[in-house]
Amino acid sequence: MALPAIPTDAPTDAATATAAPTPPPEQAWSLAQPMPEETQVAAAQEIKRAVQQSETLGGFVNSLDALAIELGSFRISVWDLIIVLAILVFTYTAGKLAGKAARSLVRRTTRMDSTQQLLAEKIISIVIWAGVFFLTIDLLGIDLTALAVFSGAFGLAIGFGLQKTFGNLIAGIILLMDKSIKPGDVIVIADSAGNSTFGQIRKIGVRAVSLVTRDQKEYLIPNENLMINQVENWSYSSRNVRIQVPVGVSYEADMDLAEKLMLEAAKSCARVLKSPPPIAWMKGYGESSVDFIIHCWIQDPEEGVGNVQSAVLKKLWWLFKENNVEIPFPQRDLHLRSSEQLEKLLAIMERRESAAEEN
Repeated sequence: MALPAIPTDAPTDAATATAAPTPPPEQAWSLAQPMPEETQVAAAQEIKRAVQQSETLGGFVNSLDALAIELGSFRISVWDLIIVLAILVFTYTAGKLAGKAARSLVRRTTRMDSTQQLLAEKIISIVIWAGVFFLTIDLLGIDLTALAVFSGAFGLAIGFGLQKTFGNLIAGIILLMDKSIKPGDVIVIADSAGNSTFGQIRKIGVRAVSLVTRDQKEYLIPNENLMINQVENWSYSSRNVRIQVPVGVSYEADMDLAEKLMLEAAKSCARVLKSPPPIAWMKGYGESSVDFIIHCWIQDPEEGVGNVQSAVLKKLWWLFKENNVEIPFPQRDLHLRSSEQLEKLLAIMERRESAAEEN
């Protein structure tokens, strides 16, 4: 038996049932847990949580943390400032102690000379302070990625503002590596005006070289200047320096005796080397004297050269006196041409002298 057909427009139970109201979906941010309030310094927050176990310390820290300055989302309190200062003092002290220990360790190494030791100290010092910088950043909780926006401008400022500083730093390291200039060397360097400065290098710093002259004036010369300018190094490959002492004797003097006395005076100076021995050369015939030059060698130019010249000349003075060798002084012969005006002047002078004698 066939079943009766169900009309297609008859309402079904699902269609006739009233739809139950569904709750609105919750927003994503309403499901998140509330974030705890954090201070600007991560280390300050961690220490604050640690001292909360003590009521006395916790109350004191809370009172310091309550004294704060808020500018929008930025908040810094007295407690934050104390922690920041403590971290800076700690890292600076740690860097100084680490650098001192590293220098002491390097100086105990006997396989390196003074220049290599100084170079090692500079490199270790740079590594230590770089580590101190990143340790300080980590303790302060500073996120370096937040500064990525300013990295371009910061790098540009470094390039223009500190290019001389980094240039001098690299130049100092190069000078220590090739040993062309090292502490203890005696150098002569000329400035832009052409004036020469003679002195001994005391130390090579990060920015400049300390040059001490004989009158104890200390010049700080940038490292780059020693790289790009001509430098006269008296103790680069050898510490022997030749000194020239000019001497003049009379044309009437015994030249062989004078030369013998010059060599005796040079050898009598304690700082003059016996090898190579001093020598005396005749330079030429001057207007009033026969000119000689005494060449003598010393091995300690840092002690000065003018005092050696003075000692040789003083000794030679007495030797010339004892042996009757004349030291001439400048002489000039004056020749007057005869003329009518000169004769009249001489006649007038004679008449005046005659009148003065008669009176």
